[in-house]
Amino acid sequence: MPPIPGSGLAKGLAVTLRTMTKRTVTAQYPDVQPELPPRTRGVIGLFEENCTVCMLCARECPDWCIYIDSHKETMPAAAPGGRERSRNVLDRFAIDFALCMYCGICIEVCPFDALFWSPEFEYAETDIHELTHERDKLREWMWTVPEPPALDPAAEEPKEIAAARKAAEKLQAQEAQDIQAARDAEGAAGTPDALPGREAEQEGQE
Repeated sequence: MPPIPGSGLAKGLAVTLRTMTKRTVTAQYPDVQPELPPRTRGVIGLFEENCTVCMLCARECPDWCIYIDSHKETMPAAAPGGRERSRNVLDRFAIDFALCMYCGICIEVCPFDALFWSPEFEYAETDIHELTHERDKLREWMWTVPEPPALDPAAEEPKEIAAARKAAEKLQAQEAQDIQAARDAEGAAGTPDALPGREAEQEGQE
């Protein structure tokens, strides 16, 4: 059956009329910022205090876009007669976001929680060489990292928290035992010996 002349126009007008009565869904970006999901992969923030320069992130990066420089410092002995220790001090931590493919491997392999996903995504540059951001910029992005989601109420308690809780409970129980023992000792010291009094009373009766 051949199409009715003007049916396409009628359908288009019907769609227009239906959408005219609905509220617009156009996001007025950049005046209105979008609501991003909590695990948005925007940029990578660096928590420098946790970094031990173990180089795991740089070695595991498939794009080799992480650049780390460091030097060793000798730390004095913590106690007299102890041995001096050496530690790595971070000099440079940079990420080339022109190469980064946002796989998140560096964040997953970091054993000390020094790297995090930040929802920031507005870092375009006119020069591609300016997309290599140093640790100062990465640290600024760290403060925009959202808090981790709460654990499932039915989930098991983390081993670290369970061990700390058991140690605290054991310490509290030991302290309670010490306090009770001290009270018992004070009570025994303050109670007069009844045996000499009874003997004296018996001698008086005789």
